Amino acid sequence: MSQSAQIPYGAYWSTPFAKWQGSLAHLHGVEFAAWVANKELEKREISPDVFDYSVLGITVPQKHSFYGAPWFMGMIGADDVGGPSMSQACATGVRCLQNAAQEVDNEFATTALVATCDRVSNGPHMYYPDPKGPGGRGQHEDWTLDNMGCDPLGKHSMLQTAENVATRHQITTEAQHDVVLMRQEQYADALADDSAFLKRFMTLPFDVPHANFKKTVGVMEGDEGLYTSTAESLAKLKPVMEGGTVTFGGQTHPADGNACMVVTTPDKAKEMSADRNIVIKLKGFGMARAELAYMPEAPVPAANAALKNAGMEISEIDAVKTHNPFAANDIYFSSQTGFDIKRMNNYGSTLVWGHPQAPMGVRGIIELIEELAIRGGGTGLFTGCAAGDTAMSVVLSVEDSG
Repeated sequence: MSQSAQIPYGAYWSTPFAKWQGSLAHLHGVEFAAWVANKELEKREISPDVFDYSVLGITVPQKHSFYGAPWFMGMIGADDVGGPSMSQACATGVRCLQNAAQEVDNEFATTALVATCDRVSNGPHMYYPDPKGPGGRGQHEDWTLDNMGCDPLGKHSMLQTAENVATRHQITTEAQHDVVLMRQEQYADALADDSAFLKRFMTLPFDVPHANFKKTVGVMEGDEGLYTSTAESLAKLKPVMEGGTVTFGGQTHPADGNACMVVTTPDKAKEMSADRNIVIKLKGFGMARAELAYMPEAPVPAANAALKNAGMEISEIDAVKTHNPFAANDIYFSSQTGFDIKRMNNYGSTLVWGHPQAPMGVRGIIELIEELAIRGGGTGLFTGCAAGDTAMSVVLSVEDSG
């Protein structure tokens, strides 16, 4: 079932993603996203006055993030616009897009700004008071590290979910490393011609602001903290877990950054589009949950749900982009759907450019749109897993307005 809401071509952007404790680690996630949004909206000649709804995706708490979307929109000059904050771990980006599309479809809003941001670096140390604890002492956790290391239902780590899937489906270390090399080659295409692909939606070079946003303290030429692997270097790596298959080379890395996207009515999408000949339609959404501790399996049923919602088959899909925190994700997806693993994730993916959680889904969708635009149109699928063995997916099309 197609949605009526559309994404204006070019009305979206992403920062480059920076490695853990890298060039963006000093910046408040929400304030930084608003600072970027102001610049990108001005660049596109989009006034904040056009928005009547917003949704903020954030998974790592920041100071004052309690105030969520209204605070973000106030910082970009849309003082009368509200909306929810959403957190669905790594599926947050698609969830925010679905929420915005539903608001527009149901005529509760005409133009929404989907804003996603996360600073995984310097995640907060949380303290939970417990007056009845020993001496009144409460519980505590490191928001990012502790939750990556322990699912409260099964007491297992994220890494264990990949190992479980690798064991069940006989996915070897060598097969995972082959995918890593393939994905890095695809990302190299995004860097060709002075990063021409990335510059379709990313401002490069990117000036890194001071924490007070009053001066520039550095420059990023592109994504930061990426590894260039070889078959020989990967072969030297041992599995992280004893007796396992997943090496550090076969998984993604934590990162910081933000990404935003406009969702609006067809008429307004045409007005706001950077190219009125290009129409971006949302065809269907899907969510699924896999068996406990088998997270990398979840993108497949989520993709099937989105395809069913769109009234399509995987054979009708021209391009696939995944959130692939582990190389095993893509191997499993291809084996179950029949979609050629070599045709997935052209120009890059999470496995290469990192894991800032909320923004990476939006960036993946942006890259999917641009890939389809380059090929002259078509239909694409984005799918990706998230904590709790869940996943979200979206099917969209890039069409000629004629």
